[in-house]
Amino acid sequence: MSIQRIEPGVRMSNAVVHGNIVYLAGRVGEGESVTDQCKSALAQVDQLLATTGSHKSKILQTIIYLSDIAYFGEMNAVWEAWIDPANPPARATSEAKLTLPKYKVEFIVTAAI
Repeated sequence: MSIQRIEPGVRMSNAVVHGNIVYLAGRVGEGESVTDQCKSALAQVDQLLATTGSHKSKILQTIIYLSDIAYFGEMNAVWEAWIDPANPPARATSEAKLTLPKYKVEFIVTAAI
């Protein structure tokens, strides 16, 4: 089975396709608020899924890291407006220190193609 690397860089690829599964690197967004960062990051997810021939309706699992669990409600409001309600993925959410202090949320997505 072949492996296709999407937008490879020195440290990582933005997505890796193996068989009929696409694994996205963690997506963080721009903006001051959790809402803005979520919308920005999820737009990146949409773009990468489209590049690989997938769609948010095919997401199998999402892991979400919040820099402060107090953002849980605000993140969920954006998430629930974004996901395909007929095809919600398995999901886990946790508090974690993210790579830069400006980041409040990170999404790690695995999807079928």
